[in-house]
Amino acid sequence: MINEKKIFNVHPDIFRLGFVSFLTDISSEAIFSVFSIYFTVIVGASTSILGVIEGLADFSSSSLDYFTGWLSDKSGKRKKLALVGYGFSTIAKSILLVGTSVSALASFRIIERLGKSFRGPPRDAWLSDVADESNRGYAFGIHKAMDKAGAVVGPLIAYFLIKSFGQEMSTFHTIFIIAIVAALFSVVILFLMKDRPGVPHERENIFKAWGTLSTRFKSYLIPACIFSLAYFSFGFLLLRAYTIGFEIKDVVLLYALFNVSFVLISIPVGKLGDIIGRKYIIPLGYIIYIIMSIGFIFAKTKWEVIILFILFGIFYSIDEAQNKAFISDLETDRRATAIGTYNFFTGIVYLPASVVAGALWVFNPIYAFIFAAAVAFIALISFIYIKPWKLINSI
Repeated sequence: MINEKKIFNVHPDIFRLGFVSFLTDISSEAIFSVFSIYFTVIVGASTSILGVIEGLADFSSSSLDYFTGWLSDKSGKRKKLALVGYGFSTIAKSILLVGTSVSALASFRIIERLGKSFRGPPRDAWLSDVADESNRGYAFGIHKAMDKAGAVVGPLIAYFLIKSFGQEMSTFHTIFIIAIVAALFSVVILFLMKDRPGVPHERENIFKAWGTLSTRFKSYLIPACIFSLAYFSFGFLLLRAYTIGFEIKDVVLLYALFNVSFVLISIPVGKLGDIIGRKYIIPLGYIIYIIMSIGFIFAKTKWEVIILFILFGIFYSIDEAQNKAFISDLETDRRATAIGTYNFFTGIVYLPASVVAGALWVFNPIYAFIFAAAVAFIALISFIYIKPWKLINSI
């Protein structure tokens, strides 16, 4: 099934799915790079409301993961489920063209993320199935690099439109139209791809799927969920940059810079994980996040903020790509279920994380970063103590 000629030592589906993600991220990140500013500065919503909305969006983005992961492993379907998820997100973005109220924007943010939740586990299981075990981190790194390359292009489109036409409502609508068109192209490309079905587990019950997962994977959920409490919405970093003195158009450039950092580090860190083991890469991500959070406590100048956004890109590359590769190492049979379970549990914690950040922000933005650094440190210690990679891989 997967014996096609390799490209740069990986299956060509890695690049095909990468291109789908590239177009999707052009779409999504053109929107999200301006959303927090658009929502609070242009529309007039408060940061506390933003915190609640972002927390709900983060939960929404993983609320269906357990179900679709189980469904993908049960049925063996990858493409059809991923296609539904990408299509749903595309349709949801049309809300931006007809509504400018706080409730309409909140609905878009939450509903659009449901599509991400639906497509994630079957797509990531598809990637795991076609990737060789010896270079799985490298394969995930390539996919995420292509994914985030779109997240560079998207914010740059938003930046040049805002710079050329100003911070007008019509400018934001133009950004949204371009985003919807890019999303439509991604759905068409995925539709034309050949399916790579997994091995179906037809008798598996959704309520018993948890019991089929390995001890190693379940133990990893403990530090992962602790860390998720420190992982509030990226929108707060953009707001912090805005309060330090960046204009809206420059905040969009910072978002692009973060994604450039992600793209440049994704493949090298993936190869590094293949060589030294991802058990060293995961805690490295926690350490970088702690340093970044402490940095935002003391940052006063623009160049300090720029460095911190680069650091966040490095962290995010580890968190997005190498976490999935690490889970695929721990759970060799039901990968879609495992990835879906991981996304679901961490997504539940994302909601209070962003709500807490929004509440602390009202008193002082620094309090939010102190909280993040402290919780991330606890997650780091728990990961080192538990050592999930050493546990017996049993169910």
